[in-house]
Amino acid sequence: MDHEHQEPPSFWRSSAAWALLVAVAAAGFYLVTEHTAHLFGALPYLVILACPLMHAFMHRGHDRGGPPRGHPRSEDREQHRQ
Repeated sequence: MDHEHQEPPSFWRSSAAWALLVAVAAAGFYLVTEHTAHLFGALPYLVILACPLMHAFMHRGHDRGGPPRGHPRSEDREQHRQ
């Protein structure tokens, strides 16, 4: 009695996903063409909002003064030298 477990197909491969994609594209086109003045009015605020977001997400690679990721720590290096 072999019962093969088949996973349901992914949402993004269904026709509903294509319908959603077309609807979002149409809504985006409408918003850009009919509300351009509102978009340009909000642009300075979006740039100002982008600054703290970039600061928060782009400083993840800093190890607060420690050695870079993937490198042995200074104590480990000293043990390997002995």
